[in-house]
Amino acid sequence: MERFKKICQQGTIDVIEIWVDTETGVNYIFHRNGNAAGFTVLVDKDGNPVITK
Repeated sequence: MERFKKICQQGTIDVIEIWVDTETGVNYIFHRNGNAAGFTVLVDKDGNPVITK
């Protein structure tokens, strides 16, 4: 089993993806635009990590 699983993707050139850590349930957001990209924890309105159970 792979640790990270992609659960959502939108866009082709300007890409946004949501990934879930299958061990902790923590959600991450990945954004790519051309040669630039970033991957960070997805947080709710209170700043807490979004967790998928």
